[in-house]
Amino acid sequence: MQGVADAGFSTCTPIQAETLPAALAGQDVAGQAQTGTGKTAAFLLAVMTRLLKANPGSDKGRRQPRALILAPTRELAIQIHKDAQLLGKHTGLRLGLVYGGSGYESQRKQLEQGVDILIGTPGRLIDYFKQRIFHLKSIDVVVLDEADRMFDLGFIKDIRFLLRRMPPPEKRQSLLFSATLSFRVTELAYEHMNNPKLIRIDAEQVTATRVNESIYYPANTEKIPLLLGLLGRLRPERSIIFVNTKQAAERVWGYLEGNGFKAAVLSGDVPQKKRISLLRRFQEGELSIMVATDVAARGLHIEGVTHVFNYDLPQDEQDYVHRIGRTARAGASGEAISFACEQYAFSLMDIEAYIGHRIPTREIDTDLLINPKPPVRKKRSSPRPTHGRGGKGGSQSRHERTRRRRRRKPGSPSNDPAASGK
Repeated sequence: MQGVADAGFSTCTPIQAETLPAALAGQDVAGQAQTGTGKTAAFLLAVMTRLLKANPGSDKGRRQPRALILAPTRELAIQIHKDAQLLGKHTGLRLGLVYGGSGYESQRKQLEQGVDILIGTPGRLIDYFKQRIFHLKSIDVVVLDEADRMFDLGFIKDIRFLLRRMPPPEKRQSLLFSATLSFRVTELAYEHMNNPKLIRIDAEQVTATRVNESIYYPANTEKIPLLLGLLGRLRPERSIIFVNTKQAAERVWGYLEGNGFKAAVLSGDVPQKKRISLLRRFQEGELSIMVATDVAARGLHIEGVTHVFNYDLPQDEQDYVHRIGRTARAGASGEAISFACEQYAFSLMDIEAYIGHRIPTREIDTDLLINPKPPVRKKRSSPRPTHGRGGKGGSQSRHERTRRRRRRKPGSPSNDPAASGK
């Protein structure tokens, strides 16, 4: 309760109000909930309460995990861990966090020291499990977050591998959350859970009610001028600009930087350490604009995002809800502005059908269309010089080595396929 007070929670969201009574009573729950609706706090409070009331077990040696929380992405796993640190600060429970991309030895050492609640992504968890760094025999409660995303990313075989190595469903509690309780998700729930209570939150409740949505219809050539005009007029404190491709992200970033707006790019190929650093700078206000692909649409809780721009309309209607859910979190209000351009306008009909209402249209004033300055080009790191073998100043470029190979006589071992065994 002290952790709840520290987090500033006073009233339940719809998914919390439906989930907590059943989960605290020990019942399995399969809940339909979008990101940003408070489900993380719901399952963390249920998990921590169960572990504090239960017998810690009789594991000899180091502490084995008693709760496992599975997340589809590194960003979501990191966010769950952060929320768990806040809510569980006064409980004395040890938290563990493992995910791919970085920190292999430090994460392994953390597990070897023992944890109560283990949060992670499937691949890295299975890696350590097969090395017998930890076992799953003591698992008392398991949480599967964003189950639909697990299917999309191809993790379901890994999930089943882990679930089958835990105590059977009747001897543990299982909590599952998904954006939609589709047939494949409910099949997973009934196979690996103990008669779960199904909880569905209607789409009207799932979509944040304090988001002020609007949409413009620019030509492709008007998108950059319109974006710059809106940023100049609205002066958002903290905003995320969503695009559909990495190339679009770099193009938008270049025009923002070239026109006086400090921004950063968050896409799937950004290294994990840099990604964490960018998010920290964005959360702390050092950066006010983040240009992102859908890697940032799920699982990131960033306080104070005032504006979300759909520079490209998403091609999946559910991604629209996830994107605009980055703003108006925890009862705050926010703006979600979308561009229905020539390339992506076809997605609008499906989006409006999914959210159950029309998005208000706004006219493009000529004053909004800014004549942009040239974009900044990202600096590419120059290749390191390759040093030749032996001799003075034996530095050779790749092209020089290629030319030398081409000057070899035909039939020499390096050019003769028969001599090389090809």
